[in-house]
Amino acid sequence: MSEKKMTSSRKHHLKSLMLSIAKSLLEKETAERHEERQKYMDENCPSLTLPHSVQELQDLCKKLHQKIDKADEERYDLEAKVNKTNKEIEDLKIKVIDLKGKFKKPPLRKVRMSADAMLQALLGSRHKVTLDLRANLKQVKKEVKEEDKEAVGDWRKNIEDKAGMDGRKKMFEAEA
Repeated sequence: MSEKKMTSSRKHHLKSLMLSIAKSLLEKETAERHEERQKYMDENCPSLTLPHSVQELQDLCKKLHQKIDKADEERYDLEAKVNKTNKEIEDLKIKVIDLKGKFKKPPLRKVRMSADAMLQALLGSRHKVTLDLRANLKQVKKEVKEEDKEAVGDWRKNIEDKAGMDGRKKMFEAEA
């Protein structure tokens, strides 16, 4: 069976209902936020009544300074705590990456080193002996092949042998 499709007027009606519900929810949420903010301000910041004498004004200033200092201490403590937890998070991330083993290998450069320099890098200052790697190689003497000299011979003779029908016949026999 074919599925029943919704008409455009029905779609439009449902869409407008959804939008109106969402709008009312947003309005409620903003009203709640405003009420919470007002409640917090009433609790923590009472209305200011200015005293008439200088002594009362100085006492009020001292109280305000104490509250400011307390707020700064709390802010500093919270900031230090956040920094500490951020550092711990970074350390844990590094540990996770190390445990996974998936880290980018840095591109390596080709370095030309002699055997002496390599041994000195590995062994440090203890390495005093110099290596001559060519001294330990076997000495191989080249043998001169006498067959090659005979094969070279006179080139005119080879051409005369191959000339004519007999020469071509010899060429085909030699190849087969």
